[in-house]
Amino acid sequence: MFGGVELYEILWLALALVVGGTISGLLAGLFGVSGGSVIVPVLFEGFRLFGVPDDVRMQLCLGTSMAIIVPTTIRSYLTHRAKGAVIPGVIRRWTVPAMIGVACSSAIAAFAPPAVMTVAFVVIATFIAIKLFFAGDRWNVGSELPSGLPMTLYGFGIGLCGPLMGVSGGAISTIVLTLYGKTIHRAVATSSGVAVPVAFAGTFGFILAGLPHAAELPPFSLGFVSLIGLVVVAPVASFFAPYGAHFAHRLPRRALEIAFGAFLELVALRFLISLF
Repeated sequence: MFGGVELYEILWLALALVVGGTISGLLAGLFGVSGGSVIVPVLFEGFRLFGVPDDVRMQLCLGTSMAIIVPTTIRSYLTHRAKGAVIPGVIRRWTVPAMIGVACSSAIAAFAPPAVMTVAFVVIATFIAIKLFFAGDRWNVGSELPSGLPMTLYGFGIGLCGPLMGVSGGAISTIVLTLYGKTIHRAVATSSGVAVPVAFAGTFGFILAGLPHAAELPPFSLGFVSLIGLVVVAPVASFFAPYGAHFAHRLPRRALEIAFGAFLELVALRFLISLF
């Protein structure tokens, strides 16, 4: 036993972290998302085994997940960019407002009912999934991305809503881009780049938010980021991210649309279950 934890529990946890990191990396490359919906439950169980208090456990999971996706999203973005799929100018126009949105989400999270954001995401994700499954381009809101204030507000919303719902900005930015008629391949590629500044800002925010809780957190934690979890999972996730990106570009457009729609529905189902 190690600190009250059986050896077999540690081995199973290590295996789960490797598998979770692999899936997280593949999802990051394939859909331009963080894969947090996979790795957060694994981290949650691991931190439970090692006695992390309930009142800080989820924050530690989300902060660690956010830190893990920094190198993962960078590798995913570089792979997509090398294939020339990134939409020019979008990442530059969304970076600053998205980072401001992340900062605001930290304050809002203190008093906003999480269920409100969860229900909103479920409704939007289900709408987009149905669009991808059946409607094609018929439900688009435009053929070209807007300029000026609307584009800035989209960036702000991506940064604001992602951390509040426990998902990366990549999932939301992919939704926005597909609503403006961008092909799923280019939307995924661009979203992988949008997720990079969101991940950086989110990680910094979780570090700062966790500093007052240092006494409740396990050893080798930097705020709400577990350095042990980061070191174990990040290399695995970032290693597999380019494979997911390469696979995304080999899939036909229709197959990738259906796959992303199915992914959105699975995440929406997970959120619905969490409400009960």
